[in-house]
Amino acid sequence: MAPRPRSQETLAVRSTDCQDVAMLAIANLRKTYGNFVALEGLDLKIEPGEILALLGPNGAGKSTTVKCLVGLLRPDAGTVEVDGADALADSSARRLSGYLPEVARLHETLTPWEFLLLKGRLFDLDDTVVAERGERSLRGFDILDRKDEPMVAFSKGMLQKVSISAALLTDPKLLVFDEPLSGLDVTTTLIVKQLMHEFAARGGAVLHCSHMLDVVENTADRIAVLDRGKLLACGSADELREQSGKGSHEHLDDVFRSLVQASDPAAAAKAILG
Repeated sequence: MAPRPRSQETLAVRSTDCQDVAMLAIANLRKTYGNFVALEGLDLKIEPGEILALLGPNGAGKSTTVKCLVGLLRPDAGTVEVDGADALADSSARRLSGYLPEVARLHETLTPWEFLLLKGRLFDLDDTVVAERGERSLRGFDILDRKDEPMVAFSKGMLQKVSISAALLTDPKLLVFDEPLSGLDVTTTLIVKQLMHEFAARGGAVLHCSHMLDVVENTADRIAVLDRGKLLACGSADELREQSGKGSHEHLDDVFRSLVQASDPAAAAKAILG
């Protein structure tokens, strides 16, 4: 399958001098939990105007990577820079990243408006700035009329919309989206896909963690495959097919399974059913 088409604006962004500084630069990142090695010297870069998908089986190190780069976890060694700023040493650099966790833990007794104001104050944003940006996002997701309702009765998809709105509050340069399409209906899924494309076209960068291989093939410029804390491969979908020894028309599911040496899903299904 052909990679997603690039707009001329995206091409222009990536050809400018800002490409000298990667939007995200991870170098020699290491993290252990006791005797378990979660990350073993990970190196990864994302350029301005680029969407990079991070794939890997459970336990590969994806969540650890994300938590280290957004400041939720301290690595044992290595560096993380966002737009040239040290994300591990400079707490203010965290405003450069908009983080959407896989499982959003919102204060559901709050309303969306109260939650956004709280999030903004945690980042020292003026309430008027939060109001302007929050209203814009909630209107775009068509939930502005519910901004004053407690979120306790919201569906998973509605909570995801509020979480994405919160991730955009600081006007970030890097989006770190962990399973951003989870719980969304078809229309909102299309909106979020286009949002990532538009964000990259404006010079930002996106790290998209996902298990949905068909989605990342159509949205990502490059795909990084992580397993057992190591980067196994990184490139376009066609480059991954080449690295795995698969043909140009091979389904990405089979490429991924080959790279991580996963078991045959058909055989596993038969074994489960007996």
